[in-house]
Amino acid sequence: MCVDPGKPYQDLPPLPPAINLLSPRIVRQTIAASRALATANAAAKRLPNPSILIHAIPLLEARASSEIENIVTTNDELFRAASNIATPTPATREALNYREALYAGLQSIQSRPLSINTAKLVCSKVTGTTTDIRADSGTYIGNPVTHERIYTPPEGKQTLLGHLSRWEEFLHEAQSEIDPLIKMALLHYQFEAIHPFRDGNGRTGRILNVLYLVHSGLLEHPITYLSGYIVEHKNEYYRRLNGVTQDGDWGSWVKFMLEAVEQTSRWTDALVIRIYGLMEQSVQSLDGTGFPARDLAYLLFTQPYLRYADLMETMGISRPTAAKWATALVEMGLVVREKVGRHVILINHKYLEELFNTPLPQ
Repeated sequence: MCVDPGKPYQDLPPLPPAINLLSPRIVRQTIAASRALATANAAAKRLPNPSILIHAIPLLEARASSEIENIVTTNDELFRAASNIATPTPATREALNYREALYAGLQSIQSRPLSINTAKLVCSKVTGTTTDIRADSGTYIGNPVTHERIYTPPEGKQTLLGHLSRWEEFLHEAQSEIDPLIKMALLHYQFEAIHPFRDGNGRTGRILNVLYLVHSGLLEHPITYLSGYIVEHKNEYYRRLNGVTQDGDWGSWVKFMLEAVEQTSRWTDALVIRIYGLMEQSVQSLDGTGFPARDLAYLLFTQPYLRYADLMETMGISRPTAAKWATALVEMGLVVREKVGRHVILINHKYLEELFNTPLPQ
């Protein structure tokens, strides 16, 4: 099997591929990934407020997925912009678009099936423009340094619609005996190979991974950090994708994606343990102070960059009272205070250190 990277891949084979998806190495990795994902899903339920992860992990996912496309921002810049504390840079705005696209996709699949239309919605949010299936020719994926063509996706709107229709049929194939995690890997390759939009295909495809896990009932909330693993193994990610196209090496691609699920699930589990410990320490510090201990602790973790205005609104207190509370929180070592323009913000620095610095398993 050899695909000319300079010619459109019009005859992209439909799913599922005619290979053995139950080789010993894939079965072992599927079991490991499934167990790790189930453990992470259960661990998230230990937190008294899942919003802590729902607010944070999609932002990390957004930053990492954008970095894969060489759109680089920092976690600090991104979280500040998301908290309306700092004006977003162009790169930060792109990452915020990614988070909004993920949220829009999650809302969509609550009332209708995951579909091509979901992908259009997500891509429109990612790119900030109304998106439709590309009709022009000349799209190709090239080496960013040499500009050498690595892959040329199919061309022609009707051809793309045909490939997408078959992609969607496989997505909803009820009789399939393929494990959902393996299916996610197959769907992700196929979507990237179809490359249906002029821009935003990679980020859209990675959002679809998360949506598929939720759609399949494997995740209750979007708490997987798949793009974190992919950005750490970016060269292998693209090599495995190309290996399917050029060599039909589905096994290595599927194993790579299963490893991504396993390792990022283990990361989520470890993060939850650390966050839970920090939250309980915060509650214990606040107990007996006259503050609403749990409500205030939850607020510090759901909004780790907390403006006085948000503290006042959420807790129903006046500005003088907010100032007194802030001073007490600083003295207890639960936050650090920072003046940013017109805003005074309270930063849950211990939580952010865990969130930003908990390493992904290798």
